[in-house]
Amino acid sequence: MNLDLFPFAHYWWLYGSFTIFVLALLALDLGVFHRKAHAVSYREAAIWSAVWVALALIFNYALYLFSAWQFARDPRLAAIPGFSAPDSARQVALEFLTGYIIEKTLSIDNLFLFVVVFGFFAVPRIFQHRILFYGVLGALVFRSIFIALGSALLGYHWVIWVFGAFLILTGIKMLFAPEISVHPDCNPVVRLFRRLVPVTIEAQGPRFLVRIRGKVHATPLLLALLFIELTDIVFAVDSVPAIFAITREPLVVFTSNVFAILGLRSLYFMLAGAVHSFHLLKYGLGLVLVFVGLKMAWLNQLFGGKFPTAISLAIIAGIVGMSILLSFLIPKRARPAADDIHRAA
Repeated sequence: MNLDLFPFAHYWWLYGSFTIFVLALLALDLGVFHRKAHAVSYREAAIWSAVWVALALIFNYALYLFSAWQFARDPRLAAIPGFSAPDSARQVALEFLTGYIIEKTLSIDNLFLFVVVFGFFAVPRIFQHRILFYGVLGALVFRSIFIALGSALLGYHWVIWVFGAFLILTGIKMLFAPEISVHPDCNPVVRLFRRLVPVTIEAQGPRFLVRIRGKVHATPLLLALLFIELTDIVFAVDSVPAIFAITREPLVVFTSNVFAILGLRSLYFMLAGAVHSFHLLKYGLGLVLVFVGLKMAWLNQLFGGKFPTAISLAIIAGIVGMSILLSFLIPKRARPAADDIHRAA
């Protein structure tokens, strides 16, 4: 039985409060801690990465406490035979943690993209945080739309099979497809934008738009932001259904997604120099997508409607951890010097 623990009609205020909390964090981040543009150091990035992870874990514990309290006093749930508020609250917290780890892992694929885009558009390090900040705002909007659509569509059972099959095929493609070069300038939307709006050759400070001889010009910073937003939409097509394979609760999907995205900027600045060392990670991500696809389309039904979340968490963490470990133990084969920077397909 798929039980809706947090129906939007009753918990709209919780979604709203969480959104205001996130916007306050972002305003504090840009308006106070990063008010002056500067190149983010490894130490600063590591500290902020730890802060975002700590906030996610604190929120997870707070969600557990709130769920246990709220479920115990909800007459709708109390009327269900065998329902246990503490057990359901623990399940919600475990689902949040699993979803957070899945999204955090899949978002590492974005880091390859950031390296390519910032290098291609010659974005100075001092302005990269600004681009990623607005990229996060756009990602939050698009992910919210995807989650709302996914939640509505999953009311139809055949959609579960479609999502599961899509994740399996995507994972298999990631496992066996060769690496491809990323050429932002070949993106049709970017090419159309260049035709409609003149673009300056070099960055004009932190600005996205400048006026030159009375005519508005875009800067490379705006093009980099545009490309990052477009590709995040593509990544969301994989990551959002993957979390829905773990939980059907939109609140858990939304909050775990948001916390993973919030920590993406600091993770980039911390790992940018070593991101290409994780050359076997794409195989780990492929296996994770295949597993969650199987869980959504088959394993959940095989286990009476819900494959154990604790086992899912152990499998996902084991696959990702092993792929990262093997990346360091098995050297990457050398490529010709003239090759472009690559990312996992």
